[in-house]
Amino acid sequence: MATYHGNVTSMAQGGPTADAPVIRKIGLSELHRALQRGWEDFKAVPTHAIILCIIYPVLGLMLARAVHGYSVIPLLFPLAAGFALIGPFAALGLYEMSRRRERGEEATAWDAIEVVRSPSFGGMLGLGVLLLALFVTWVATAQALYIAAFGYEGASGISDFATRVLTTSQGWWLIIVGCGVGFLFALVALCISVVSFPLMLDRHATAGEAMVTSLRAVARNPVPMAAWGLIVALLLAAGTLPFFLGLAVVIPLLGHATWHLYRETIEPELNPQPLPPRAHRERKPAADFPANLFPWRQKDSA
Repeated sequence: MATYHGNVTSMAQGGPTADAPVIRKIGLSELHRALQRGWEDFKAVPTHAIILCIIYPVLGLMLARAVHGYSVIPLLFPLAAGFALIGPFAALGLYEMSRRRERGEEATAWDAIEVVRSPSFGGMLGLGVLLLALFVTWVATAQALYIAAFGYEGASGISDFATRVLTTSQGWWLIIVGCGVGFLFALVALCISVVSFPLMLDRHATAGEAMVTSLRAVARNPVPMAAWGLIVALLLAAGTLPFFLGLAVVIPLLGHATWHLYRETIEPELNPQPLPPRAHRERKPAADFPANLFPWRQKDSA
């Protein structure tokens, strides 16, 4: 009878079984708290966060140059918007740093890279590939929509593209349909990944278990999760200015905040399973670089 009562209580709190993660009912205040704590994490380790995320503004500049150079300007916005689809996977190191700070441990760039040694990294990689496939499909769909509206003739420049989109009926059709389709892609990514990667990092769940938990979290908190998706979209849009450089701040902020959103949404594990200790890896000073890349030569010289 006690077991039955415990299962009923767990189901009422968002968990279908006693072993499944228990999902809390959250509100907008929890979103604000997650962003606030994410900002605190970013301020505590800003240099490391920017180093981890410098690829984003660099990639953005490369995309902008490639788009302009090859006269495929219509793909610039879909590529920039696609950051929201692959961001949850790319922020793995940020989750690890927030997790370590939460436990009072050292949080450095080296510690962030240690996420690849997680027992569930294979599942993270698999889900990351799924998000990448979603990103590629979105870009292909956006290109198909543009071709359906304007044909295969490319825009001669940004002003020409803006005139086509903003002053023609085909352009407004493209805006309305493109935003609608993009919303569906973003919704799918949000539903399957909003707490998936932090859950795999924290509890070493499988990719399937993490996605199911993420879907349950969205189903239990539809309004706050929709608000979170809007916050992510607005911050990423702001981060593209100027020339995508703002993403160096926006991406780490969202990465740290996502970890804290996971903490706000999922009840802590009552009886965590201990993992075997990782083998100690010696940290070598930067002054030894690049000699530390060739340890056998150091042994010979010794």
